[in-house]
Amino acid sequence: MMKHPMFALSLRKTMLMAVLVLLAMGACKSKKKAVEPAPAPEVKEEVVKPAPAPAPVVRSAEEVAVEKLENYFNTIATSSNATAANQSIQDALGMFSNQETPVLIVIHEEGGVKDYDEPTTIKKYVDYLKDTKKNLNYISDIRLAGGKVTELELRRK
Repeated sequence: MMKHPMFALSLRKTMLMAVLVLLAMGACKSKKKAVEPAPAPEVKEEVVKPAPAPAPVVRSAEEVAVEKLENYFNTIATSSNATAANQSIQDALGMFSNQETPVLIVIHEEGGVKDYDEPTTIKKYVDYLKDTKKNLNYISDIRLAGGKVTELELRRK
């Protein structure tokens, strides 16, 4: 029988053990990679700039006057009693240069040429609204001087 040298045998065993250890370590690393969650992607915080505030709506004096007068005319036409209508009439007349301010009602327009109904005054027009309880016209043009209405043009709704 032949004896193997102890040194050679132990070198084989050592090599075998080293390979097994390396394989075991390699397997552990791959398991760690599989078990460990992937690092969360960096969340870049987007700086959300607030939208600039919309520019304040600047309305012209004419637009403000038209809105007020339309409200007065509707209030006068729909008033349930004469006292309320008369108060609205006084408020509306305060916006005009005088009670004889002309009110023109366009009945037809063609090619830029306007045909008007018989001219009236603001006093007569608001009394008409109070009596008929109907506001059938809207303001299509307004002329102001010194903050007071000097001429009013209406059209059929």
